[in-house]
Amino acid sequence: MQQSPIFAKTYDLLLWLIPTTTKFPREHRFVLAKSVQETALRFQETLIEAGLAAARSKPARLAEADVLLTKLRFYLRICLDLSIITPRQDQHVAEMVTEVGRLLGGWRESLTEGDQRGARSGDRSQPGGARSGDRPQQESFTLA
Repeated sequence: MQQSPIFAKTYDLLLWLIPTTTKFPREHRFVLAKSVQETALRFQETLIEAGLAAARSKPARLAEADVLLTKLRFYLRICLDLSIITPRQDQHVAEMVTEVGRLLGGWRESLTEGDQRGARSGDRSQPGGARSGDRPQQESFTLA
């Protein structure tokens, strides 16, 4: 099985963010660097949880991940405005975050499209488009 691109891109983002934030000035290391690191790690954890979640709880997990990504963007903007990261570093990390956001949006959209297809595909007796007797299907993915 091939690794999902959002997990690979998020991992690459973490590999860049963690060493970069450890070099923050001491006065910003324990608040801002910690917030950036914890938010990015929580984002990755939430993606993992969404990947392993039952179909009906995936949208909520992905919405939570979207909020975390927005928070991360905010923290990175503060880093730039306080000159903790350079404009070049900001451009690099912004490209990485934008790519992850695009992949997250695609994942969320694919779930919405799947719900719309399920609702159009005939008589369904259970919420989420499942017929009685059907086993819920879980997406499979590989983290590493």
